Amino acid sequence: MFWPCLPGFIVLGPRFCSDKQSQLHRGSRTAIRRKIGLYQLNYCVGQRVEMQVSVYRRARNNVRHFLEGRVACYKAVLPFVDGKAGLEIGGPSAVFERWLTPLPIYERVGSLDNCDLSRNTAWASHADAYTFSRNKAPGKNIFRDASDLSSIANHSYDFVLSSHNLEHFANPVKALLEWKRVTRPGGALVLVLPNYAKTFDHRRTPTTVEHMFQDLERGTPEDDLTHLPEILDKHDVSRDAGVGSAEEFRSRALDNFNNRCLHHHVFDQTNGRELLTRCGMEVLAVELAIPCHIFLLARIP
Repeated sequence: MFWPCLPGFIVLGPRFCSDKQSQLHRGSRTAIRRKIGLYQLNYCVGQRVEMQVSVYRRARNNVRHFLEGRVACYKAVLPFVDGKAGLEIGGPSAVFERWLTPLPIYERVGSLDNCDLSRNTAWASHADAYTFSRNKAPGKNIFRDASDLSSIANHSYDFVLSSHNLEHFANPVKALLEWKRVTRPGGALVLVLPNYAKTFDHRRTPTTVEHMFQDLERGTPEDDLTHLPEILDKHDVSRDAGVGSAEEFRSRALDNFNNRCLHHHVFDQTNGRELLTRCGMEVLAVELAIPCHIFLLARIP
């Protein structure tokens, strides 16, 4: 998925946000254009959105990743994915790609299928085959809501990958329990969440795990808009590259069941760890990474 809802975007691809990109105002863009030039990206997020990304900012982000390297949990993740069969939720994800990424595991997996809501979403367009790497045979795309994987048998996969997806589920515990069900015992969930403090959610408070379990008990559906008043009040539009104004954001939010752009719940490393633990998983690693990622590795019992 490509995240227009994180603060500024970079040309490296889906779910890879450049911190402070959205803070460029017209004057500073003009100054940078005169000095080093700009690339212009055109993409569709329900409507055509134009972004200008400076070569300088792209290079700076690459250098930061080169210097900081892979996340420390990379070696802990490898035994769970190396040569094994996995399912990704809402892929492809730039954080798993080969070059200058914090967790480059696409090249290590044996096979990888993908589950997405439909063939065409706000972030991607899919064929029947799921192409995640030029060096790997494509997997298959499964088109359905990832909180209901009833078409997939128990213990079908060795691991599940999800990057910047769980916050978009109105009933995240239901989704996690489904991902756990389709994973073989001893397998793993590799989960990447947005660090709320580094995104347009920074004015909100991390959602309690108790609240998320109440959503499960109530059977909260995916068209739920319980959090909409809070979101409209605290959403930092200036950090949201996917919308141009508060009114535009409100219009998109009201149609959330069709576009799934809302962050129903917000996360930090504390509630992320607690959530996986209460879902019956063994959390092996929790790590923050630039610019706005929380990496979690959890073993399935």
